[in-house]
Amino acid sequence: MIGISSKTIYAVAALQELGAIPENEVLKIKEIAANASIPQNFLEQILLELKKQGLLMSIKGAHGGYKLARNLKYITLKDVVLILESDIFSDNYQTESQALKFFWDDIKQKVAEVFEIPLSELENYQLKADQRDENRHA
Repeated sequence: MIGISSKTIYAVAALQELGAIPENEVLKIKEIAANASIPQNFLEQILLELKKQGLLMSIKGAHGGYKLARNLKYITLKDVVLILESDIFSDNYQTESQALKFFWDDIKQKVAEVFEIPLSELENYQLKADQRDENRHA
């Protein structure tokens, strides 16, 4: 039932990169791929899907690229997962047991609640990582 693919992991990394730039700027696919260590051809597919679903905007031209369609505080991990993972929150439990169906429904609900975390929380994790790096070099 629950599994996060590389596609979703890469999407969150790309969204983190895009969330770190000023609102009026864009990043080219090549920059996002390099900064987030994502294979560029795979990233193109992911960004197109996120754009199609309204999480990103693209600007064409020499100074074009991608930017967020809305602030990361309004994008949850669940939003990304529902776009990129086909059946992570499905009701297909392959059982006739009502008890097991209730069990899996409860698990699905609890997981869905955890996935409601806004991606703006990535800033806090970045601060935590930066502090850890500072402590290592001290």
